[in-house]
Amino acid sequence: MFDSPDLDTSSYADFDTPAYVRHTYNSWDNAGWRSLLVQSFDHASEAEHLPLPAVSDLHIVLCLAGNADVRLYAGGRPVERRWVPGHLELMVPGRATSFTYRATSRLRTVQVHIPSAAVREAAQALGGREPDFEGLSAALRAGDPVVEQLLRALPGTGGAGDLYAESAAAFLSTHVLTLGRHMRLPGPEHAAVRASIAIMRDRLAESLTLATIAAEVHLSVYHFVRVFRQATGETPHRYLSRLRIEQARRLLSTSSLSIEQIAPRCGFATPGALSSAFLRHTGVRPATYRKN
Repeated sequence: MFDSPDLDTSSYADFDTPAYVRHTYNSWDNAGWRSLLVQSFDHASEAEHLPLPAVSDLHIVLCLAGNADVRLYAGGRPVERRWVPGHLELMVPGRATSFTYRATSRLRTVQVHIPSAAVREAAQALGGREPDFEGLSAALRAGDPVVEQLLRALPGTGGAGDLYAESAAAFLSTHVLTLGRHMRLPGPEHAAVRASIAIMRDRLAESLTLATIAAEVHLSVYHFVRVFRQATGETPHRYLSRLRIEQARRLLSTSSLSIEQIAPRCGFATPGALSSAFLRHTGVRPATYRKN
């Protein structure tokens, strides 16, 4: 099993977390795990340049509740994010990060630290290639129901022993390292598709156009549509519509927001537009989905 030194959490020892977050669960203390660190947090409504030190662990954050505009600083220019329930963020190992955010509703997250040893073992088993953490971060931001559901479930499995934690760390490492391998395009075109999916996920509430996304990933509209469909099997419009409906389903299931409030958060101009698209994708209206 992985011993606690494999988890690089020493950098957080002097971090004044009570000013920003409140622990609601910690697997080291609550479950005695040493092979995987799982933490749940309630966050302050806002923070300015909150530092996250560089660690060697694979650090994944899942937004459980709330709605926040986030600005991440990681060496280059700041990157804008919108954190909503279901949003996943992978912090690139070895890179110090700070972020500023403003939350319009109570922000809650669950965060896991996967030991670097587990990541190395998974990478070796998958062929020994050095993980592309930048690409994996973009792929994870595009959404992954397996990672999302597992992270939601882990704080409730505290009765299991450390063998369970070790198995979860091995599975998460292997799954995350294989993200994006279904895409059939190598090199820069593959990176452009991953980046475009991350843009869609981060900016669901905006009125995105093909031209806007194509320009941001440095492709012509024609070339962007072609490579996106080759890589994913869907058109960009279809993919974006599916992401918006998935987000609407999450909000209908996990929040008390009205359909009128949910529609603009998912990129729909009116509740009627959301209702029509939701019916087309799921076979039921939003109100029926929520009721059932």
